[in-house]
Amino acid sequence: EIVGHGTSCLESDREALLDLKNGFEDPDQNPRLLTWKGSDCCQWWGIHCGNTTGAVTHVDLHNPYPFELGDSSKSRYGFWNLSGEIRPSLAKLKSLKYLDLSFNTLNGISIPTFLGSSLQNLQYLNLSHAGLSGRIPRNLGNLSNLQYLDLSSNYFNSKIPDWLVNVSSLKTIDMTFCELQGKIPLGLSDLPNLRTLRLRSNWLLTSSTSQLFRGRWEKVQILDLGYSRIQGKLPTSIGNMTSLTYLDLSRNDIQGGIPRSIAKLCNLKHLDLSFNNLTGTLPESLEESRYCVSSSLLFNLRYLDLSYNQLSGRLPEWLGHLENLIELILHDNLLHGPIPNSLHLLQNLKELKLQQNRLNGTIPQSIGQLPELSILDVSSNYLTGLVTEKHFMKHTMLEYLDLSFNSFKLDVGLNWAPPFQIRFLRLSSCHLGSCFPAWLRPQKKTEHLVLSNASISGPIPEWFWENSPKFLNFSFNKLGGQLPNSFNTGNTYANVDFSYNLFEGSITLPVGNNVMSLDLSNNKFSVIDLSSNKLTGIIPASIGNLTDLRALDLSKNSLFGKIPSTLGQLIYLLTLHLGENKLSGQIPSLFRNLSRLTMLDLGSNKLKGRIPSWTGECFKILSVLSLRSNEFFGELPFTLSNLSSLRVLDLAENQLNGIIPASFGDFKCMTQIQNISENKFYGVSSNSHYDENMVVNMKGQSLRYTKTLSLVIGLDLSSNNFSGDFPVEITKLLGLVVLNLSGNHISGHIPINISKLGQLSSLDLSSNRLSGPIPESLSSLSFLGHLNLSNNEFSGVIPYAGHMTTFDASSFTGNPGLCGGPLDSRCPGDKGVHDGSSKEQVFEDNFLDEWFYLSVGLGFAAGLLVPFLVMSLRKSWSDAYFGLVDMANIIVEQRPQLMSKALELVEGVGQLMVPHITEW
Repeated sequence: EIVGHGTSCLESDREALLDLKNGFEDPDQNPRLLTWKGSDCCQWWGIHCGNTTGAVTHVDLHNPYPFELGDSSKSRYGFWNLSGEIRPSLAKLKSLKYLDLSFNTLNGISIPTFLGSSLQNLQYLNLSHAGLSGRIPRNLGNLSNLQYLDLSSNYFNSKIPDWLVNVSSLKTIDMTFCELQGKIPLGLSDLPNLRTLRLRSNWLLTSSTSQLFRGRWEKVQILDLGYSRIQGKLPTSIGNMTSLTYLDLSRNDIQGGIPRSIAKLCNLKHLDLSFNNLTGTLPESLEESRYCVSSSLLFNLRYLDLSYNQLSGRLPEWLGHLENLIELILHDNLLHGPIPNSLHLLQNLKELKLQQNRLNGTIPQSIGQLPELSILDVSSNYLTGLVTEKHFMKHTMLEYLDLSFNSFKLDVGLNWAPPFQIRFLRLSSCHLGSCFPAWLRPQKKTEHLVLSNASISGPIPEWFWENSPKFLNFSFNKLGGQLPNSFNTGNTYANVDFSYNLFEGSITLPVGNNVMSLDLSNNKFSVIDLSSNKLTGIIPASIGNLTDLRALDLSKNSLFGKIPSTLGQLIYLLTLHLGENKLSGQIPSLFRNLSRLTMLDLGSNKLKGRIPSWTGECFKILSVLSLRSNEFFGELPFTLSNLSSLRVLDLAENQLNGIIPASFGDFKCMTQIQNISENKFYGVSSNSHYDENMVVNMKGQSLRYTKTLSLVIGLDLSSNNFSGDFPVEITKLLGLVVLNLSGNHISGHIPINISKLGQLSSLDLSSNRLSGPIPESLSSLSFLGHLNLSNNEFSGVIPYAGHMTTFDASSFTGNPGLCGGPLDSRCPGDKGVHDGSSKEQVFEDNFLDEWFYLSVGLGFAAGLLVPFLVMSLRKSWSDAYFGLVDMANIIVEQRPQLMSKALELVEGVGQLMVPHITEW
């Protein structure tokens, strides 16, 4: 609001304020300073003037939207924030009594010294949370009228001012979180008007309680000396501080017991002695005081925190007589005995924290009579007995309940509907019954749920997954069945622990990218697929405990470190994908135990070392091995040829050298033509399974195969340092679909009998040292859709006839000795024929080709559109049809030239047909 007065302000004060304004950054953008216009400064925002003189008495420019962590008003804070300097013109306001610049950002400047030398009438000074640093000026001690001083939450490099004891007018001193040093001045207690002293969280030297409380503190109402390195015992004289309403001595080194005289503090509302070394028992009774009007001692107490001490003994009955108590915090002590039944008298109680003690007995049912209770924590004690519906009878406000690590048995009806909406619920080691608790169903606000070791068995009902908590722990139960395909834990970071249960099937991830931790160890899962996420860190060794695992896919993440050797314990593992991460080190020797592996993909990592010779001895049924894009070196072990089931071997982009072993012609499975597609998937049902998949590099691109993967037979040794002659033994691998030896130092000739590889779809021998003529037999490879012989030393005429005419010049460039079509260089004795008859023949052939491709295109379009209309009516037919389309993938790849023209025509037809299909 704009604070002003009818009297016009002094012209000198107006000029001083305008100069002060110009010291701030972007003053014309700040909504408060925008009002600082016109002749009457008394009408400006935050300015107040005297009734008769017109002199400025108040300057209040505090940020009305102070920013705190998690506060949604951060943007507003920045909008109203002031930064810059405090100009000396402020000292010209001689009548100034009130100055507030708190919660701004003054860029680390020091407190101006002119404040203490010029503003002698100043009574109120608030510079808290203002980004100040440096030293506190001594001349602030000259402000003899100062009553309120708040310098909290700044960054002063200074001792706690000793001049404070000389400013007798001071009523409030707040220097919390100021990084001050030195000792607390003992004379502070003698300030006659002091009512509030806050010195919390500074770097003070040790002070003793005997010295500190020796002074006269009778009139002090608020005393906050938490985290102030105070040590010693609480003196009985503390009972003389009868004006106290707030006492905080937490996080010090206070020892001994709590004196009974504390009961004399009749006006006390807040008492915090937590994080000390208090010992002994709580007083069984309290000292009566003639100063207390009420018959109930500590009648006004609202907040009592004695946590993190070493208090022992029983909880006294008088706790139940603190009728106005709102928070009772006694956790992390050595208290024993029962919970007093008298606590039900605390009808205003909102928080009851008794955890981490040695309490025994049962929870009184009368605890359910506390209507305001929102937090109840009695965890980690020795409590026993039944917990019934009566324990929660009136807990309509309950949001936080922790009964864990006791010996409770929950005894509620099947149709019990709790009166509360819980946010935080921990029932670890409580017996909840054999079935999943149905009373959780109405709970719609739960964010944190821990039911570990709760004797629950059976499946988790479907209704639970509709609104899953972000923190979820069901570990150490006998929960079984399958997890859903996905479940939602909200938009915040999630922690999920389902370890030590009987879950089976596929691993499930919470929806979203905010999963911080996920523990599914020690279950009966057969499939884990966490691929294509944003997982970081190392692979946890505990995955090795999932002994029933059949499929593990952690590919396409940002995992680093070594591959844990414990994965070698997964003796039933069939497929392992760790590719496209940042894994380092060597292949663990314990992998030799994975004798059931059919797929091993470790590609695109930073693995190094030699390829283990035992690879060919231990993986008897391995069908796919990918180690591409790593740092493996050395020669290839000849034992790899023992992998009789191997269909795909990808060792590209490593540092391997030597010759390609002749035994590579003995891969048994590669010698056979594969015509039958085997769709491999792992899981317990069609609704929860993992489809085997693999990316194969062929035809200069990466293609992912799933259902047709078994039809792909490939050998990729490209981008290494192999040398020696072309391995003629490879021509025995009659089933090869992909052969890539490019980017090596292979020499010699291409064998004539390469024509035996009749299934070849992709052949890349580029960037080697191959020489001699290109065999004419290559033209008989009718399935060949990609050929690259560039950058070698071939010579002679290109056998450009038959199927070879489907390849352009790029397949042969970089061979200076080659000539003939499709290259521009003619061979010696080559004669061109260009008579009219040949032109007519070419025209006729082109005409027939166009009609041929047009018919293929129209037929292809009809083949797409008709099933589309049918499949819109029947989903089962749709599934069957796309199964056939997937099977046709290989055939499509083997006819690229034909299909490219056909698809061009289909695209044209499709542009005409799609609007009609959409309308239909």
